[in-house]
Amino acid sequence: MKIVVLDGYTLNPGDLTWNALQALGECRIFDRTAPGDILGVAAGAEVLLTNKTSLTRQHLQGLPQIKYIGVLATGTNIVDLAAARELGIKVTNVPAYGTKSVAQTAIALLLELTQHVGHHARTVREGRWSQSPDWSYWDRPLIELNGLTLGILGFGRIGRAVGDLGAAFGMRVVACSASSKPLPAFARRVGVEALFRESDVLSLHCPLTPETERIVNAERLAWMKPGAFLINASRGWLVDELALKDALDSGRLAGAGLDVLSVEPPPADHPLLHARNCIITPHLAWATRAARARLMEAAIANIRAFLDGKPQNVVN
Repeated sequence: MKIVVLDGYTLNPGDLTWNALQALGECRIFDRTAPGDILGVAAGAEVLLTNKTSLTRQHLQGLPQIKYIGVLATGTNIVDLAAARELGIKVTNVPAYGTKSVAQTAIALLLELTQHVGHHARTVREGRWSQSPDWSYWDRPLIELNGLTLGILGFGRIGRAVGDLGAAFGMRVVACSASSKPLPAFARRVGVEALFRESDVLSLHCPLTPETERIVNAERLAWMKPGAFLINASRGWLVDELALKDALDSGRLAGAGLDVLSVEPPPADHPLLHARNCIITPHLAWATRAARARLMEAAIANIRAFLDGKPQNVVN
């Protein structure tokens, strides 16, 4: 069996091993593959693994030997699922591998917005404390989370994990969820409008669907409390980025912490790169070594299950 990994670098930049995958068959691993090179790179492959390299109908039709596509992530919008189904190609994903890591990043973004640890550490390295007339200083408001309301849009595994962490800080947790499952005792269910209006901190953890695309728009941002914060470690397209820039630059929102944008990598003129009090990290919430190791293990388990005739985590 021939296995091709189209873009293995982000999953394994060198701190993990591909040995378990290579034991399954002839294996070629590419750090990155340009769209125009996919047909040549994957020619003859029966199993194809991709993280963010898109596979279109044209690609799939040009690779008649492909029987299985493993997405090295949870989201599967990079694969034309309808075309894969028509061509008899099984497509799988890896759910739940990064729950704790993504939740940790969401809270890290919030703590930087409210405590400004990175900023003040930088001023110390620059010599400002050594030259200070006082034994202590801070030049941005320091905000205690205890007693604030944390709103969570999407209360699946990650949303629940963020809620757990927020509750541990003494935050009141309100949640809006498409699921009818009962919420834990620390959380209160609210509708979309109430979520935006009540939250001191709004954290996004819902999938990107036609209903959630740009669910954070100018109208809903206007519902939010003056001085509230927005956190997005989910999908960039959940947010109308121009509307968010306006809300930040006008001072209506106190800040935003984003690990995702609508275009990744962003162009140099992306509207949020220089917005007021907007912290952006390069889509790294998923990328702790622990989470990537779980992702690798689960992706290989998916292939084994497929080879055993018992495919799991099939999305098409």
